[in-house]
Amino acid sequence: QVQLVESGGGLVQGGGSLRLSCAASGRTFSSYAMGWFRQAPGKEREYVASISWRGGSTYYADSVKGRFTISRDNAKNTLYLQMNSLKPEDTAVYYCAASRFSGAYYFSQSDYASWGQGTQVTVSS
Repeated sequence: QVQLVESGGGLVQGGGSLRLSCAASGRTFSSYAMGWFRQAPGKEREYVASISWRGGSTYYADSVKGRFTISRDNAKNTLYLQMNSLKPEDTAVYYCAASRFSGAYYFSQSDYASWGQGTQVTVSS
């Protein structure tokens, strides 16, 4: 089992940037893929981005492609999400998750075994 703790959320103006971090402990961080999901008020949790175990492959939801960048530092057991050109519709609680697999081509919540508690991102217009 892996424990995940997100940080870096906050309030930002539209067009601004934030970087989220996710610190992992427990299960060997470098052996599995990681992902970011988000849940806006009144909506289902949705996939944002994922990265393979070594960081060589990344995938993004169409809504964030070109604006968000997922990365990982296996030496620090940390996952990141750099968010640029933020829009009000990016407002949500953001969750990091540890995959059941090493590859990044997994977009369903059921493909992820462990979840953080979430961090709030609010983008004002």
